[in-house]
Amino acid sequence: MQFARINDNTFHYRLIGAVTDKPVIVFVNALGTDLRIWRDIVIGLAGAHTMLLYDKRGHGLSDIGQVPYSIEELATDLAGLLDRLGVRQAIVCGLSVGGLIAQALYQRRPDLVRALVLSNTAHKIGTAEMWDERIAAVEKKGLAAIADGVLERWFTPAFRRPENAAFAGYRNMLVRQPVAGYVGTCAAIRDADYTDAAAKIAVPVLCIAGDQDGSTPPDLVRSTARLVPGARFEIIRDAGHIPCIEQPAALLAVLRGFLAAAVRAARTRP
Repeated sequence: MQFARINDNTFHYRLIGAVTDKPVIVFVNALGTDLRIWRDIVIGLAGAHTMLLYDKRGHGLSDIGQVPYSIEELATDLAGLLDRLGVRQAIVCGLSVGGLIAQALYQRRPDLVRALVLSNTAHKIGTAEMWDERIAAVEKKGLAAIADGVLERWFTPAFRRPENAAFAGYRNMLVRQPVAGYVGTCAAIRDADYTDAAAKIAVPVLCIAGDQDGSTPPDLVRSTARLVPGARFEIIRDAGHIPCIEQPAALLAVLRGFLAAAVRAARTRP
């Protein structure tokens, strides 16, 4: 395991490959998950790209730090990690809140971003009332109390079969995240709005939706793609909110084409 001290917090990360060798892809996780959700994608891209995965503040093995958070703070954490590792012009792939962090990183440190993959995310996610209700429920009763509802939005009925050991495992991942980190991140999502910033993105962007996503439905993701000049929009079939778990092969097929085009565009950029 690899750890780094950034902004007075310890972060767990995994760097696969040499920074100077191949284009770096950075994966940023969804709320209530850790870097393990990208396992199948990492296996599929191994050898072709250098990959950086990490647990954001309040998740996995990273510190909780001061709560609540802002998306800008979470993006500053990622910028600090990239600076520490000497990464420039990364392709940043953010899932859900990870997509908000990716947008904030581009806004604050465009020198670090070559292209963006905004998976199952949007320029603005949910309403203040919705997030306040979730924060109150988790603070009062814990993550287990909301887990079933969250998992219905994360995964399709076909994946949520009782005999599916993977489904049980991902439920464990959710309910074992630190409550303070979870609600701190909920507050960050609640307060984030990148509607105006989306129109100013000037790098290649791929927006991805799961056709059965109950958290960021396809129409919401499509609305974000329409805000970003030249953005590409793709739907992953038979997938909920986390296609890298449910449909990794389909996601890989979409990613490979976009990554190749992004690398070519960077090479020809003056």
